[in-house]
Amino acid sequence: MKIVKDPVHGDVEVGETALTLLDSPVLQRLRHIRQLGFAHLVYPGANHTRFEHSLGTMHLAAALSRHLDLPPDETDLVTAAALLHDIGHGPFSHVTEAFMVELLGWGHEEVEGLLATGETADLLDACGLDPAEVAAVINGRHQYAGLIHGDLDVDRMDYLLRDAHYTGVPYGLVDTGRLIRSTVLTENGVALDSSGINAAESLLIARTLMRPVVYYHHVSRIATSMFHLALLSHLKGTSEDVGALMRKDDALLFTRLLGSPDPVAADLAGRLYTRRLYKRAVYVGRDRVNAAAVQGQTSMQDRRQIAAAIAEAAGVAPWTVLVDIPAFPTDMSMEVRVRNRHALVGLEEVSPLLTTLNETRRQQWRLGVYTTGEQRDMVEQAATEVLHIKRPTQQDRLPI
Repeated sequence: MKIVKDPVHGDVEVGETALTLLDSPVLQRLRHIRQLGFAHLVYPGANHTRFEHSLGTMHLAAALSRHLDLPPDETDLVTAAALLHDIGHGPFSHVTEAFMVELLGWGHEEVEGLLATGETADLLDACGLDPAEVAAVINGRHQYAGLIHGDLDVDRMDYLLRDAHYTGVPYGLVDTGRLIRSTVLTENGVALDSSGINAAESLLIARTLMRPVVYYHHVSRIATSMFHLALLSHLKGTSEDVGALMRKDDALLFTRLLGSPDPVAADLAGRLYTRRLYKRAVYVGRDRVNAAAVQGQTSMQDRRQIAAAIAEAAGVAPWTVLVDIPAFPTDMSMEVRVRNRHALVGLEEVSPLLTTLNETRRQQWRLGVYTTGEQRDMVEQAATEVLHIKRPTQQDRLPI
């Protein structure tokens, strides 16, 4: 066993199984994948990586395994899955998730191929672990999957604390000790004992407050949209394999875009490198657009078609208009075991706050249209016509 110093959790114990896996290439690559994509363009301290988050998630998974009194072999399974749960991420983390899902047909949780062969498979075998079972915990197809991925899991506990620490945003405080002590296993999987309701509400409040301030900050969304178009343009102008690009790290892919033979890709990458970002021409909530119409137009291809229509209406070059339509947020929930009855109910039945938080998340959603500074007025007018955006009320005109 070794001790690793962590700025969030303090001393992190790394057991024999984790030590065996720690220096594997798939994990060491995560040292070079930023946790928050382009959030460092907003918060200069947000340079933490998926590697340290994986260590923190493993640390909390070990504590949760002890609380649940899991046998040693199952503890090894859970902690290994926690350590490896992010190895499927592409460069810049969630920034490239759309490319994997839309162009490759799988997301970052589909790690079977990364675990089934090569050095990682050999290391798991040396630890007495089945790569397929580890993958099942990571991708949600195992009875212990809820420990790693759910509305109240060790993954979220760590990233809220870690992201708040490195951004300096004081909204991500989570009582991990109480949440772990309140976690129970049921026939349906992971649930929360009613003694942990207040701690659970605190975590869900943190998630809700961190969304607009960190995870969906408009500068990060602009940078992500610019990166998407740069990578799309690069792929059109070259014979690069998408799967191979997704296995690179941040620096390698960004360097490739800076030197791209495609002029649009190279220009956008250069703008990102020097922080010459596009500006908001339109930034509106659900009340100003036809939500039902835009909800089905969130793919990269859909967004580019809308951007082209806006650019044509505005009389500007299509690559100078970006359309950002995030998926609508799903409702947060959790099963709660009611004390003395041993019944399972939805958290919303015992916490009226949850309904308010879910509505708040829906109200936080924004559709963005971005362009160069000198084109903002023209693009705003064109986007308003193309997307049938309602005129703002006095409240809408207040600064965001």
